[in-house]
Amino acid sequence: MTNASSRVAGLLAEARLAIDPVDADLLLAHVLDKPRTWLFVHAEDAVAPADAHRFRTLLARRIAGEPVAYLTGARGFWTLDLAVTPATLVPRPETELLVELALARLPDEAPVRVADLGTGSGAIALAIARERPRAEVVATDASRAALDVARGNAQRNGLGNVVFRPGSWWEPLGDEVFDLIASNPPYIAEGDPHLEQGDLRFEPSMALSSGADGLDAIRTLADGAPAHLRPRGWLLLEHGWDQGPAVRALLAAAGFEAVATHRDLEQRDRVTLGRRP
Repeated sequence: MTNASSRVAGLLAEARLAIDPVDADLLLAHVLDKPRTWLFVHAEDAVAPADAHRFRTLLARRIAGEPVAYLTGARGFWTLDLAVTPATLVPRPETELLVELALARLPDEAPVRVADLGTGSGAIALAIARERPRAEVVATDASRAALDVARGNAQRNGLGNVVFRPGSWWEPLGDEVFDLIASNPPYIAEGDPHLEQGDLRFEPSMALSSGADGLDAIRTLADGAPAHLRPRGWLLLEHGWDQGPAVRALLAAAGFEAVATHRDLEQRDRVTLGRRP
C-alpha cells in the first residue's frame, strides 16, 4: 500500500498548510511535468520518491519567499507562456491592464511602431506583438541578461515582429519616433520596507526601485517621451497605487494631453497615460 504522504493528494495537503494552495498545485505540476488539472484527476496516484523529494525542496524555497515563477522557470501572461529567471521581474496580472490600454490605442491592421522600455521578460512587448502582428515593436532593457530572456520568449512564442536593444531608457532609440511607448518601470521608493519582504527580496532591485520617491525613472520617461512620439502618439506608464496624482502631474508638465489614470481590478491606480499633441 502506498503511504498517503507519497500520493498526489497527500503532498498537496502537506504543502497547502504552508503556502498558497495555487502555489502548491503549480509546484507539484511542475515537478511531475503535468498540467495543473491532472492533479485533481490523479489525486490518489503515487509520486516517485525522487519527485516527492524535489517537490519538498521547492516547497521549502517557496516558504522562504522565493517566487513560484523562479522555481518553475515560467509564468503565464496574457496568452503567452514566458520563461522567467531572477534576471527579470515576475510578470504580474495587473500589468495586463497596460496591454489592454495600449491595444485600445493601436489600430488592428496598421503598420504602427511601438516601444516597450525596460521590457524585462518581454511580457508587454510580446503581448502587443501577438495582438498587432503588423506592428513593429522595439523592446529595450538595461540588463542584457533580461534581454536574453525576452529574446528567448519571442522565439518560444513564435513572434518575429519584435526587435531587442540593450540600453537604459531613451539611449537605445536614437532619434526614432513611435506611435506608442509603454513601460512598467521601477517605481518603488528606495528604502521602502516592502523591498525586504516576500517575493520582492528575490527580484532584481534595479527593476523595482527608483530614487527617494520611486519616481526617478518615470520622470525620465515623461520628460523624454515627446521627442520619441509622433503627433497624437501615446505614452503609457505603470506605477504604484498611490502615485497616480504625481504621474499625472509629470505628464501634464511634459505637455501631454488627455492625461488619465486607470485602475486595476482591485480598484487601485495602476496605469497613467497621455497623448502628445
